[in-house]
Amino acid sequence: MYLTVEETADYLSVSVPYVESLILQGKIRVLRDSEGEVLIYKDQFKTHFEQLKKYKNLVEELANEPIPEDKDIKDED
Repeated sequence: MYLTVEETADYLSVSVPYVESLILQGKIRVLRDSEGEVLIYKDQFKTHFEQLKKYKNLVEELANEPIPEDKDIKDED
């Protein structure tokens, strides 16, 4: 499925100028149709979203990990 620049900005939750700058930097691959409109292949962002999901799960695991008891608290010397 192909998206326009505006649809891509909505999909990635970023601004249109930011998407345009990523295109100019070569970080987003694009195609141009016969009318010159820029089209962006949606599945090129699949890996990005997978990595975000892994990172989110890692942060949740670290946040839910119990804090170990301090050895000095039990020491009554």
